[in-house]
Amino acid sequence: MTLVQPPMLTHGGTHPARAFRMMVRDLARGSQGVTEANDLKVRQLSTPGSAVRVGDGSSVIRGASWGQGSYTQYNVGDAIVPVAPTGASGRSDLLIQRIEDPEYEGNRDPAKDDIGYFQVVPNVSATSTTPPAGMTAIPLARLDIPPNTATITDAMIKDLRRIANPRRTRLLFTAFPGTLSRLTYQDNKWHTWPSAARWTVPVPDWAVTLKAVTTVSGLRMDSADIFASMQQVIGTSQGQDTTIDDDQGKNVRRSTIVLADNMTVSSSMRGTNQVLYVQTYMAKSESGNLGVDGGTSLVCDVEFTEGVI
Repeated sequence: MTLVQPPMLTHGGTHPARAFRMMVRDLARGSQGVTEANDLKVRQLSTPGSAVRVGDGSSVIRGASWGQGSYTQYNVGDAIVPVAPTGASGRSDLLIQRIEDPEYEGNRDPAKDDIGYFQVVPNVSATSTTPPAGMTAIPLARLDIPPNTATITDAMIKDLRRIANPRRTRLLFTAFPGTLSRLTYQDNKWHTWPSAARWTVPVPDWAVTLKAVTTVSGLRMDSADIFASMQQVIGTSQGQDTTIDDDQGKNVRRSTIVLADNMTVSSSMRGTNQVLYVQTYMAKSESGNLGVDGGTSLVCDVEFTEGVI
């Protein structure tokens, strides 16, 4: 195949539809899926029945053939998609958004037929997550329907949507304690310490997950052996414990501790400012002390990622 002429958008040129589809593909970076978190969500009917509804939203659908490009289409309002009842055996159906472009498959007429539509592919595997091979389509949901069932409920709907190009934002926070702050308790309790490890984080209204990494470089230890734990907290979500188990005795020494977590962003957190801080648990089994001072650096790296909801 030679270069398709003329290049997009050359004044006076005539451009084939494929050139525009390839532009969509390029702008979408070759990805496909829904555009935002709540787009094209499949749910039961308001009064459950023998159909499901596909909500508002838009999507990018990559052509099954190379050079076909990508299609974009949007849905306004709930689209009602009928679902056949089951008999004596249960069944899994795949609900897809399909493009049937007669230039590549089928014989639909764009002047009078729906080229993009929602389709139920019946009798798929109970673990199926992708449309049949060779089909220009994206999966929206799998319907796992029990035997002798004509009413589809949300409990039967497995969400298979993916965002074509999820938004991400990354924030970096630092702190440098100016004077010595010691945690001398040996009480089997959690303490909001070090106090300098506390940052106000703006949570995007589209965020679904976050990755947070807090590094305590130059953590000071003295007086005796230490057994402690540290964890990150944001809002009401607590991260994984990281254990500090030091058996070096009385000498003053330093270490680097890294706290890392993947967390789900709750709906109540989205679009708000949340405080991310570190808390430390001091075990009674050892009597050493922790400290941060001018030789300590605190770094918190937070990344939010969009996902379907």
